[in-house]
Amino acid sequence: MFRSLRRTLGALCAVAAVLALPLTGGAHAAAGSAGSAGSAEKAAAAEAGAGYWRTSGRQILDASGQPVRIAGVNWFGFETANHVTHGLWARDYKSMIDQMKSLGYNTIRMPYSDDILKPGTMPDSVNHSDGKNADLQGLTSLQVLDKIVAYAGQTGLKIILDRHRPDAAGQSALWYTSAVPETTWITNLKALATRYKGNPTVVGIDLHNEPHDPACWGCGDTARDWRLAAQRAGNAVLSVNPELLILVEGVQTFDGVSGWWGGNLMGVAQYPVQLDVPNRVVYSAHDYATSVAQQSWFSDPSFPANMPGIWDKYWGYIFKQNIAPVWVGEFGTTLQSTIDQRWLAALVTYLRSTSAHGSDSFHWTFWSWNPNSGDTGGILKDDWQTVDTVKDGYLTSIKAPGFPPGGGTDPGDPEDPGDPGGGTPACAAAYTVSSDWGSGFNAEVKVTNTGTTAIGSWKVTWSWPGSQRVTNMWNASYTQSGATVTATNAAHNGALAAGGSASLGFGGAPGGGGVPSVSCTAS
Repeated sequence: MFRSLRRTLGALCAVAAVLALPLTGGAHAAAGSAGSAGSAEKAAAAEAGAGYWRTSGRQILDASGQPVRIAGVNWFGFETANHVTHGLWARDYKSMIDQMKSLGYNTIRMPYSDDILKPGTMPDSVNHSDGKNADLQGLTSLQVLDKIVAYAGQTGLKIILDRHRPDAAGQSALWYTSAVPETTWITNLKALATRYKGNPTVVGIDLHNEPHDPACWGCGDTARDWRLAAQRAGNAVLSVNPELLILVEGVQTFDGVSGWWGGNLMGVAQYPVQLDVPNRVVYSAHDYATSVAQQSWFSDPSFPANMPGIWDKYWGYIFKQNIAPVWVGEFGTTLQSTIDQRWLAALVTYLRSTSAHGSDSFHWTFWSWNPNSGDTGGILKDDWQTVDTVKDGYLTSIKAPGFPPGGGTDPGDPEDPGDPGGGTPACAAAYTVSSDWGSGFNAEVKVTNTGTTAIGSWKVTWSWPGSQRVTNMWNASYTQSGATVTATNAAHNGALAAGGSASLGFGGAPGGGGVPSVSCTAS
């Protein structure tokens, strides 16, 4: 980010208090597969995204040629001195990924620094109490990344690895430093590409985060020309894993015109990135609001009507001229100012709604999932559980269908549902109490398609032994008769591929209801 990179991590001694906070807040349906679409159409849409991806003009296509839309979040931490995704001091990593999916996000951009590839690098601040992150104990940072990739794949989320920094000390203008030369950068990119070869959960690598002055585009100076460096690194990655997408950010200044760090792709028109393997380049822009930094266009009297022209100039033309796909890898704001609110509304409109344009749209990953980005905040609030429903709500129209579970399944995972269902629609449900404070509680029900064919809808039913009542529910609709609750999928999460899962959450009162058995019906 073009920002101070303040990380208000909070004291780890407050972890116990954080864990006791109730999970509240709702979710917003992913657009595109909702509404009047039949279950067969929803099932077909959910299947898009299988395997590795390639580009075709401005679109990204899956292994079978179906267009897909990246609609996700940034989950940072591996690039910091913690050497692991943040928030694991408060929650289990699987619950975090499940919540991302339940909110309608389909991709995680995973920032890292080259430090995690140093032998023996261990994660810091991972909570193992009460069974949290139990399978991460004793693992190196890279091994934790393996676990996150595996569970994301099992759940149906895709991963884009983001070489965010050379080391945990901070962002660099160029792709190399005196401590981390270009040879190390390329060696480590190839190592990660090799590590996940054959696992299409990892669909691509963002080669370097936010190149900025003195980085140039097309100037021909091999020490500063980011376009040439991206070609060298991209070809090195593809030499060991030719299936990956190569995601290339912009620079700060081109032809005397400056913008956000990594957000200036004006040079692509004259100097496109050319790789040895065709149909692999995706251009990535970053764009922010005033909570990160001021730019001249925010004070233009015509704001925000001037913004589409700004975006067209810096990066939007690449999509509109059918040159290549464009992915807004970072954008975010605290939403505290009216200007920022108008900026985000305008940007979401510019990125094209899924309901109107489907996957023929800009791709995106919001900054950030984490609440501890000091100048943007996150989708989660400071308790690492509650959803900022206002911020999440801005993104509703550009969310997109999820992807089928793929090569990331961990066969040793006890939550892997296996395949007992044959050709008959089948599902299973798991009920988990996330917090109980006596007068009330929060719980989650995870539904898994246990059959071998896709399902278009599901319904779960349970009965409490006492007087518990649902007070609010998200990601499902419900009825309650006496102690018996029946919950039916929302429009955006009914279609599940074989092995796929979705979750609903709810609050109830009073507490003390325990964990009832849950039946699940699929169709």
